[in-house]
Amino acid sequence: MAEKRFISLDGWRGISILLVLATHLLPLGPKILQINAMTAAMGMALFFSLSGFLMTTFLLHHTSITDFLIRRFFRIIPLAWLYIAITLFISNSTSEVWVAHLLFYANWPPMRLLDITAHFWSLCVEIQFYVGIALLVSILSKRGLLLIPLICIAFTSYRYTNNVYIAINTYYRIDEILSGSCLALLYNYIYNHKQGALNIKLFKQSNQIVISLIQMLIFLLFLSSCHPEGQWMNYFRPYLAAILVGTTLMNSNSKLSKVLDNRFLVYIATVSYALYIIHPILGETWLGEGDKIVKYSKRPLFFIALFILAHISTFYFEKRFIKIGKKLSALVTRKI
Repeated sequence: MAEKRFISLDGWRGISILLVLATHLLPLGPKILQINAMTAAMGMALFFSLSGFLMTTFLLHHTSITDFLIRRFFRIIPLAWLYIAITLFISNSTSEVWVAHLLFYANWPPMRLLDITAHFWSLCVEIQFYVGIALLVSILSKRGLLLIPLICIAFTSYRYTNNVYIAINTYYRIDEILSGSCLALLYNYIYNHKQGALNIKLFKQSNQIVISLIQMLIFLLFLSSCHPEGQWMNYFRPYLAAILVGTTLMNSNSKLSKVLDNRFLVYIATVSYALYIIHPILGETWLGEGDKIVKYSKRPLFFIALFILAHISTFYFEKRFIKIGKKLSALVTRKI
């Protein structure tokens, strides 16, 4: 596939982390409107959808589960464990809390997350997804990936049965990642069949005004599914996020796709993981102290410090471990 870089996904990743940071660090309107809660759900739904799409696409085009796990763990774990080591040491945490964080199950009852590690729930979901999908493929080979749509619907049904609109437990949130996996299956199926590829070509050449209106409608539905007052629409949040992302994958000529393809969002996407991991600890420093007026007046300095740290982490810390992971993966897979 020629479009394997998936440029629009960098834009979506950049938007997702900006939404999350805005949620955590800024007041986004009167509390009664619950805009912060909505943007938090939007940011994470988009991020999880992207993750599911990319991880499933990787597995569809690579034969080694070992390669997949080594690459992902060396991408995620080094910075996560460094953050955990610093914050749990400062917090004088118990051994149970340490183990739950280091093994990424702190979002399961009894909840072991602390205020300063509360955002690690999403990493727990991610890591558990990696292990789960790796087991699925190792047992059933790539055919096992075809079960993902059924598994996704099953988890959404479980949420519906328990009347849970949104939560941080894996069994209530993993359908957001699995919806991205469903998108990957559909996308790869279409591009591997001539008729499907022809239909996509015709879609790209169709009226861009109509496509923009369709994307706007999906976006409005997505907004509704992310708002606490959206109620039953929340059950459709995973699928609307995947559909919205899918419209930009299927049509790179749309106005939305062109907005997503810019250097600023690409850079934000590149440092997004470090931005997400690091930002809570800065809130425990002088940059996060003071009453509302004082605290928010420091936000420009907060963001400057955050981006500097994220840049250093991405290019001088994480990058080294990513290279090590690739080398180790190549060595191990050759032996296998």
